Amino acid sequence: MEKEYIGVGVIGLGVVAGQVSKVLHEREEFLSAQLGFPLKLKKVKVLPQDMSRPLAKLLPEGVLTTDEDDFFNTPGLDIVVEAIGGEYPAFNLLSRGLKMGKCVVTSNKEVIAKHAPELVKLARENNTGLRCEASVGGGIPLISPFQYDLAANHINGIYAIINGTTNYILTRMAKEGLDFETALKQAQSLGYAEANPSNDIEGTDAVYKLAIMASINFQCKVKPEDIYREGISRLTSRDFCYADELGFNIKLLAITKPGNGQIEARVHPVFLPKDEWLAKVDGVFNAVLVEGDLVGPVLFQGQGAGASATSSAVVADVLAAAQDIHLGVGNRMRWNMDKPLGVKPMSDILTRYYLRMTVTDSPGVLALIARVLGDHNISISSVIQKETDEENLTAEIVIMTHPAKEASVQQALVELGGLDKVKDINNFVRVGI
Repeated sequence: MEKEYIGVGVIGLGVVAGQVSKVLHEREEFLSAQLGFPLKLKKVKVLPQDMSRPLAKLLPEGVLTTDEDDFFNTPGLDIVVEAIGGEYPAFNLLSRGLKMGKCVVTSNKEVIAKHAPELVKLARENNTGLRCEASVGGGIPLISPFQYDLAANHINGIYAIINGTTNYILTRMAKEGLDFETALKQAQSLGYAEANPSNDIEGTDAVYKLAIMASINFQCKVKPEDIYREGISRLTSRDFCYADELGFNIKLLAITKPGNGQIEARVHPVFLPKDEWLAKVDGVFNAVLVEGDLVGPVLFQGQGAGASATSSAVVADVLAAAQDIHLGVGNRMRWNMDKPLGVKPMSDILTRYYLRMTVTDSPGVLALIARVLGDHNISISSVIQKETDEENLTAEIVIMTHPAKEASVQQALVELGGLDKVKDINNFVRVGI
């Protein structure tokens, strides 16, 4: 017997969850017309303090509840949307929905990155769906293209600017010459950065998103803790000056690619040549470059965060889930994680490097540095030496290397840091993808 309507419940009334509820309520007629059958917002689970929010007063009477059991036992509830963020209680709520045979939709990157295997297993056991398009790209479609549109391809690499906060900060540092702290405060004043921005600026947010992309594309379990992570907080205006002089922009990249029975998975700043696609992505925009063996390079670009952009992806998942339920289709996820692929140790990564150091202004220093690098099989591509600090009798040297192993570079930096004539290893940044 055909259902009279497909019922949707939303957990939360925060920035994203509130916008999702608003769209489902205000566009009910439009969305139902898109589907060809009725779609109804049945219940919204909120905290007691949410009941007084302006949005709460705009929703139909009887839709709001503060009781979890009341929410899950709502008659006609087919789809559960979770958008509260964080690992718990989100994981427990999603698990409960799946065990009850309800299709679940989430924008929660942390819970998907950490618990995808358990949630996918529950969805299959209960012949229902798990949808999480908004968990990676916000408003940028990524998971659906990975699972369907690009499914015939062997993915040779994914290179992503996947955090708008850090991209905004790096853009301001590059274009206005701001130091990190000033650019961060500007981002916070505009609402692009949280009061506690550590998850963004230290790369944790990007790690969660990369774990999801890697596990989907390479069909293996990728744990966030196995991904190398380095944030942007140690970059200075000096690094941006040199990057510009050398023809590069600096971006925080999430990188994953396969090779020799392993995958690379790492998040860190990168010097990118200015003429490359990703180097031109500025401000709060995100971009994901995917290289498929059949399709070649494909660039997905757009707003990766924000209530409106994220709600676009969440509601699209709701519509897809509603269509499946209407057609009597249960679980049809293409998400297998059974390949025994480990994450390649960062120490084995091969790439080029930018090295900046302060040295004594005396004869033979550059030769000494070159010898140490050579002892570690690191070849120098170019050198820049700026004017001498006459008061301190020091000079700043920038070295660009040819490709070298990460382990060799780290060992060389330790040795260089112990030399009397090297006063400081100011920074090092990996170059190119």
